[in-house]
Amino acid sequence: MHLLDLQTPALVVDAALLDANLRTMADALPGARLRPHVKAHKTTALAKRQADAGHRGFTCATVREVEGMAAAGLGEDLLLANEVLDTRRLGAVVRGGARVTLAVDSPETVEAAASGGVREVVVDVNVGLPRCGIDPAAAGELADLARSKGLSVRGVMGYEGHLMLRKDPAERAERTAESMALLLAAHEDVGGDLVSAGGTGTYAVNTWATEIQAGSYALMDTAYAELGLPFRQALTVLGTVISASAKWVVADVGLKALGMDHGNPAISGAHVHFCSDEHLTFTPETPARVGDRVRVLPAHVDPTIALHERIHVVDGDEVVETWPVDLRGW
Repeated sequence: MHLLDLQTPALVVDAALLDANLRTMADALPGARLRPHVKAHKTTALAKRQADAGHRGFTCATVREVEGMAAAGLGEDLLLANEVLDTRRLGAVVRGGARVTLAVDSPETVEAAASGGVREVVVDVNVGLPRCGIDPAAAGELADLARSKGLSVRGVMGYEGHLMLRKDPAERAERTAESMALLLAAHEDVGGDLVSAGGTGTYAVNTWATEIQAGSYALMDTAYAELGLPFRQALTVLGTVISASAKWVVADVGLKALGMDHGNPAISGAHVHFCSDEHLTFTPETPARVGDRVRVLPAHVDPTIALHERIHVVDGDEVVETWPVDLRGW
């Protein structure tokens, strides 16, 4: 199949750039030092590539991701880095032979883990991001409660997500150190082998965590590209010009094909004006005609992929593989 044969909008991944990104990260964080986050791509075929690169443990964001990874034979060590109050489906995955560890940050989530059949947890600690996570000073008490319920406490996790896109490398490193000081203090009280943290934006500076939960590095987006990281943008959304005027042109890649929480997408050699439901309005540096194909670079890879059913892997203009985005949904 050729790129011209694809119906648009379509997710397209450059095979060579993807392979280079996987190699670069595996060299930087070999084996268990990286616990890839599958929320970034929601695709077990890509997760298998990460496993082939030496990373056997994975991070998940949803119950559906845990189920899908286990069903694909990738259930050796799955961390659901999120709080869940109905864990019956997770218990079924555990009984099926997969290893599932669940994040907890309250007595209610501890009780849910125990009652649903999950056997292992990590204590989720707030390290500065106003989201989930218990106060570091209370982490030890929660760990004791979990053990009293028969749960094994593997350690702690804390996500410095508020620092991922800080553009100043020195500030990013300094503030990561501050966040990890909170996490390590909690770990002293909690115990266990795991100190799980980090992401693509801090993977190179977070030397305190025993494992890094990076995910976006594999495919990348324009938000992370601004940080000067050694990863290339392997993912684009292929579109078709459907209307052209003297001042602007319109492609069929709109809000329903792009994650827009980090702003407008980009097109090489063009100025993007705005997106609407099914339209992307932009002005190219050179004239474009109706029927031309355009490669649109999303600003945020994770929600972009979740909007699509499949990813087309290309070598040049040839489609060499098509992967279902099989971890979509909840």
